[in-house]
Amino acid sequence: MPAIRKAIPADAQRLSRLAESTFRDTFGAVNTPEDMDLHCQATYSEALQAGEISNPQMLTLLSEHDGKLIGFAQLRWDEVPDCVSAQSPGGIQRLYVIADWHGKGIAQALMRACLEEMRVRDRDLVWLGVWEHNPRAISFYRKFGFREVGDLVFPLGRDPQRDIVMVRAVTEPSG
Repeated sequence: MPAIRKAIPADAQRLSRLAESTFRDTFGAVNTPEDMDLHCQATYSEALQAGEISNPQMLTLLSEHDGKLIGFAQLRWDEVPDCVSAQSPGGIQRLYVIADWHGKGIAQALMRACLEEMRVRDRDLVWLGVWEHNPRAISFYRKFGFREVGDLVFPLGRDPQRDIVMVRAVTEPSG
């Protein structure tokens, strides 16, 4: 099974490439190239990834196999949507696995690692946003006990899209 570890600043360049490529693979066919380009330029640069890795309000987990990054998850403790009600919530900002590794347990392992990080940090609730037109991801999150509590706007380039906000208690059994 591939290893999961915390990202360090030296990972920023590889993470930048992985984040952009997995996002494009997941959503490129159903969005305009212009919106995809705008979003990726504003979100996945090496400098932005280095900043997120160094941000104490965030944590990036990497899944690696034979020295190659195959998936990642990014957690955050700062911004929380209004529909999330908890004393100490934490968010899963991103969770992606390269297509060649889909169906091999990598996403499940990353999710379990995310939930453990939330537990260690005494978070009581985990929240995430998932695009309303991504049934595979919605099903995955439901298997881990997430339930819908609201929505938020996810600006993809110039296209305001609807993300479903899902939550689960940190202490619920993992899927």
